[in-house]
Amino acid sequence: MTTVLVVDDQPLQRYGFRMLLDSVPETEVVGEAAHGAEAVRKAAELRPDVVLMDVRMPGMDGIEATRRIAAAGDRSRVLVLTTFDLDEYVHAALRAGASGFLLKDARPEELLAGIRAVAAGDAVIAPALTRRLLHEFARLVPPPDGGPGQDPRLNALTEREREILVAIGKGWTNGEIAARFVVSESTVKTHVGRVLSKIGARDRIQAVIFAYDHGLARPHAG
Repeated sequence: MTTVLVVDDQPLQRYGFRMLLDSVPETEVVGEAAHGAEAVRKAAELRPDVVLMDVRMPGMDGIEATRRIAAAGDRSRVLVLTTFDLDEYVHAALRAGASGFLLKDARPEELLAGIRAVAAGDAVIAPALTRRLLHEFARLVPPPDGGPGQDPRLNALTEREREILVAIGKGWTNGEIAARFVVSESTVKTHVGRVLSKIGARDRIQAVIFAYDHGLARPHAG
């Protein structure tokens, strides 16, 4: 059973999400919040597996609420719902600690799958957004101060692990990485796990940030 806190300033939107999530046995809505401050308070109180977070809300917005929930260090992971006209918020939410992004017009099965994935510790970005968001993120991130080799965490990576990190930074899936390096997806998963551990990244999204910050991935890099 995956517990979910629904955060949205629109009552009808919250009602729709609750109806969907309560209609399947594997998810349970344990609470609702209409703004960021309420979301932070209820996340600490209810400790849901997943916080389904809107971005634009009165008072404290979803970005700041995400930052505070992630900083609290509890088990709750944040899945942000966005629209194409909110691209400018993506890099801020990534840095705030969001574990994924889905479009508000995602199909019900996509939303349910995204919640399950985030609850399991994976990072989720809507397929339609992945490379566009990564390119937008890269455009907004200033060039790194030093070369890629300056960070000791990078020096700890093997040559193959560095290649995997570059691929993650380009937005490649495990399947695409496996095809590129002619290895199995299970091998890719092992490499990805080691990369995340060595660079101190919680999930693939944080690894993407790391890759861009250190100049390993840039827009149109592949």
